[in-house]
Amino acid sequence: MTQAKPYSFVSFTSPSTMTHYQQKIRQQIVLPAIQFINQEKSGGIVLGLAVVLALVLANSPLRADYAHFLHHHFGFVVDGQPCLNFTLEHWINDGLMSMFFFVVGLELKREFIGGELRDLRKVTLPVAAAIMGMVFPALIYLVFNGGTPVAHGWGIPMATDIAFALAVVYLLGDRVPVSAKVFLTTLAIVDDLGSVLVIALFYTSQLSMVNLLVGLAFLAVMFVGNKMGVKSIWFYGILGIGGVWTAFLLSGIHATIAAVLSAMVIPADSRISEDSFVARMRKLTRRFDEVESNDVRTLEPDQVEIIARVKTDANQALPPLQRLEHSLHPFVSFFVMPVFALGNAGVSFVDMDLAQLFDNHIAVGVMLGLLAGKPLGILSSVWLMERLGLGRRSKQLTWRRLAGLGLLASIGFTMSMFVTTLAFNSTEAYSQAKVGIFAASILGGIIGYRILSRR
Repeated sequence: MTQAKPYSFVSFTSPSTMTHYQQKIRQQIVLPAIQFINQEKSGGIVLGLAVVLALVLANSPLRADYAHFLHHHFGFVVDGQPCLNFTLEHWINDGLMSMFFFVVGLELKREFIGGELRDLRKVTLPVAAAIMGMVFPALIYLVFNGGTPVAHGWGIPMATDIAFALAVVYLLGDRVPVSAKVFLTTLAIVDDLGSVLVIALFYTSQLSMVNLLVGLAFLAVMFVGNKMGVKSIWFYGILGIGGVWTAFLLSGIHATIAAVLSAMVIPADSRISEDSFVARMRKLTRRFDEVESNDVRTLEPDQVEIIARVKTDANQALPPLQRLEHSLHPFVSFFVMPVFALGNAGVSFVDMDLAQLFDNHIAVGVMLGLLAGKPLGILSSVWLMERLGLGRRSKQLTWRRLAGLGLLASIGFTMSMFVTTLAFNSTEAYSQAKVGIFAASILGGIIGYRILSRR
């Protein structure tokens, strides 16, 4: 009879097996995830999935719980009195969306300093197209709703969802020339600036001058800090959030405006120049190479010190504006915007009364404003600028492609829904506007894609 071997504590996985699994996870999960995040279209794809999920939740047996959760209050209580105590939906629209508009402000400042908007003479066509692409939709909406209690919604069809529009363009690949992509990108940037101005001027509630002045005072301190050479992210973060954003939130002016203004005073210059950075990197690289290497996986202390110095110099060479933009962009694209969509894109069709839906012309005005107003405004502005000799299209920017880009610009989704939250307090009006936004965005995206996909 064979004697059984005693049990022993052994490792069930050898180091080589663990390394194999680590490599497999990295190749099949980590690297594809990083590649997906770095693609221009990825933000639009995630945003689209969030919209679909919101619609599913709003039309499922969980719709009551979904609505209740969004209206749950979060905040502080001081001496029995609520302080900054708002619904989750309010925190999303005034808090998280402020981060989105902060990144928009950073992008705008960068574009004005050294980007597409640096020389306005070279971007007259997309700038004019953006302006007329906002005016035409507003006028079409007012044709249907002017003189009525819902006329205040004229700003809803003015906005373009840059994430969705550019996602569709990048899905088309090389079928869309670079000049068309630059045109749409510039148009969307100017469109964002226009949306910010419209919100600031026309969608501001009751104004508290005391809180507004406090917010402007904090903004002035940030501006002075910029001029004095302060480059600390913490300095601008504490003053921007704890001072400017909070004061604007309490003043009645929408908090997203505070985010844009704060972005405009973020320093755009670095601590060290490009030439100094290059010289330092060459010197540190030589020092690193001169250190005698060892036969183990760890580095020598001198090498660790050199790498730490490289990291410090790299941070100093990167302007705070671009450092913030680079670090916040993935968070905004893959968290802020999807969460906003989850909180605002849910339209319940289960209990919707179709007769009530068309009780007024909100849905029609929004849909036609986006779907017809955007392309008409863009095409007519380009035609007029060329006739006046103030701008000229590239050979690749044909009228067919311009029409396709105009239809993509009619994708309003998140930006239009955001303005809707400011324009209407009525749930019925809100739902009607959402239906118009969805109809125009889906049709504009599909038709625009089909037009641009033709060779």
